[in-house]
Amino acid sequence: MDVLMLKGGASLKGDVNISGSKNSSLPIMAATLLTDDTVVLKRVPNLRDTRTMIKLLQSLGKEVDYKDNTLTVKAGKKAGYIADYDLVSTMRGSFCVLGPLLGKLKKAKVSLPGGCVIGIRPVDLHIKGVEALGAKISVDGGYVLATAPKLIGNEIFLGGVFGSSVLATANVLMAAVLAEGETVIEFAACEPEIEDLTEFLIEMGANIEGKGSPRLKIKGVKKLKGITYEIIPDRIEAGTYILLAAATRSDLTIKNANLKHLFALVDRLNQAGVKVYAEKNGDIKVSTSKKFKPVSVTTYPYPGFPTDLQAQFMAFMATIEGVSIISDKVYPDRFIHIAEMNRMGADIRREGTAAIVQGVKKLHGAPVMASDLRASAALLIAGLMAKGTTEIHRIYHLERGYEDLEDKLLKVGAKVWREKEK
Repeated sequence: MDVLMLKGGASLKGDVNISGSKNSSLPIMAATLLTDDTVVLKRVPNLRDTRTMIKLLQSLGKEVDYKDNTLTVKAGKKAGYIADYDLVSTMRGSFCVLGPLLGKLKKAKVSLPGGCVIGIRPVDLHIKGVEALGAKISVDGGYVLATAPKLIGNEIFLGGVFGSSVLATANVLMAAVLAEGETVIEFAACEPEIEDLTEFLIEMGANIEGKGSPRLKIKGVKKLKGITYEIIPDRIEAGTYILLAAATRSDLTIKNANLKHLFALVDRLNQAGVKVYAEKNGDIKVSTSKKFKPVSVTTYPYPGFPTDLQAQFMAFMATIEGVSIISDKVYPDRFIHIAEMNRMGADIRREGTAAIVQGVKKLHGAPVMASDLRASAALLIAGLMAKGTTEIHRIYHLERGYEDLEDKLLKVGAKVWREKEK
């Protein structure tokens, strides 16, 4: 297994091209199960997670070709309905095949999901939603078994303990597009990735109103058609590089991203003394001041501050003089990275669902262990800020969500390389 090595302290300069959205690609790839026609998806990032979804689609009977970020999905000889444990257990996003399998085949057997260790993420809202459409659900041997002679539209409230659920919204939406009658999803997730999925389904022939809002109205149709569609840019990747620029006081231009998807991050960075703005051509520029101010953040579902940028923002705050408080209302246990950042000299302590960050003058390179995708990105930022060399173990987490990471960093002057685990 490889270790990612970083030598901190270098000022970075240049352009970073943002890839297509991982969190948008996965449900849209799953939605190709809703049609027997050929679907072509452009700007699908080459990541561990998207490669896992390709294997899952193939196991469900699809013929898949993937080259140069273009994914072509065709119907195979026989459609399958069993999403195996070996694939679903490695990536929570793969659970979103439940909705399209149920919608198209009226049956599904999907392993309970795995993924990052960032706290309890139950599937109760997924089950509640498809049950409201008429599916019979049982859980046996680690699998969710769902059957329905037919799906019938219904009014469904999808609010959970921590707000709306992106994957539950995706699953219920995909199940509803081929159901009989009208479905109304209240408290639907409003994330850009759900808006992207909704647009994809509409272009396939689905009848959906309320795109981008917490109330989706779906009128079932008989059939969906194949289309060619381009995935939106990855707002979390863009946000990570914006925070890297701010944390390292670097002059980076973020290209092929949509700043409108990052309004909450921009607001907090402005408060800290970082100016983030889009130029006329759409390029995103980051302008830093000599002295930053500590800023507190609370994560919420979109359009609130993204939980997927919480750890990276904490890394930025780690060397800002003063105290900042970072709370996570989406995944309250998502603080495993604190211990690793403290190994690098940070002064952070957890208090319930919040982290108290006391800014220090500098961080120091150290061996650290990645615990999840976004925590590993935070350690990357911390390592490029720190004095000395940092080695990040378990970098397969980074490979799940950041395409061409090392190449992009090397092009802007970062000192980064791989070594074999000792």
